Amino acid sequence: MGKSRLEAFSDGVIAIIITIMVLDLKVPHDDSLEALRPLLPVFLSYVLSFVYVGIYWNNHHHMLHASMKVSGAVLWANLHLLFWLSLFPFATGWMGENQFAAGPTAVYGVVLLMAAIAYLVLQHTIIASEGASSVLKEALGNDWKGKLSPLLYFLAIVSTFWQAWLAQLIYVAAALLWLVPDRRIEHTLQRHEQEDKRG
Repeated sequence: MGKSRLEAFSDGVIAIIITIMVLDLKVPHDDSLEALRPLLPVFLSYVLSFVYVGIYWNNHHHMLHASMKVSGAVLWANLHLLFWLSLFPFATGWMGENQFAAGPTAVYGVVLLMAAIAYLVLQHTIIASEGASSVLKEALGNDWKGKLSPLLYFLAIVSTFWQAWLAQLIYVAAALLWLVPDRRIEHTLQRHEQEDKRG
């Protein structure tokens, strides 16, 4: 099976996830700016989740670009990732509507943690299906960001039992970690293209 169908399906699901999240931003019936104040937590949680979904979309695109084939196991691993991403609207809305309370903040962290694990599973499934010649494996190297993120989410979940605001800071820090452009896959693919031209 080719990659294009998998990528198109994933892009469609991610677009729907963003659409559902933005629909939780209810328009106030008052025309004053003060009417926007109660919406601030919902808006802030939406912005955070929008950034996370954008990060997943961007990295998913690069990962598939470095993949050579799609197996049945890859299809299921991709669905596993999309399942956890599809819970973003629920976790985002619940956290925002409850003013970043400890319980919803912890559940948000669980969704982030499971999505990060699902992404790692998808990476390893692609690498396993391609064998020793996997370009993705070469590009990822030790993948320290991929390994650090689940640990940060776990620490954030645990911290909600003492200070929910600390968990929010960790979620933001993890997002900022991924916002820094990661050119590993691009550089590896460019090097392979140059080698193919020379060879």
